[in-house]
Amino acid sequence: ADGFYEYQMIECVYSTSDYSDMVYLRSHSFNKVVDAQFNSTVGKFVGYTEEGVKYAENWNKDQALLQGLKANVDAFCRPNAQVIDSAVRDKA
Repeated sequence: ADGFYEYQMIECVYSTSDYSDMVYLRSHSFNKVVDAQFNSTVGKFVGYTEEGVKYAENWNKDQALLQGLKANVDAFCRPNAQVIDSAVRDKA
């Protein structure tokens, strides 16, 4: 089948039980190649392809966007990790 496949993937990555190392990642991919990624630790988008570099440069000009994405560590990642972790612990 011919066509194109474009998608975003959001991940919350952590390894400590107090979530102090929580990182919010938002990856933008095209045909299974990551073009650009936001990393809350870095605080900006990084481009990995020629097109992704252009996207990252443009998105990084929007301070409101970057602040909102950084805030997702506390607004999205930690609350969901707490719910999921407690559900797993309750079944152990």
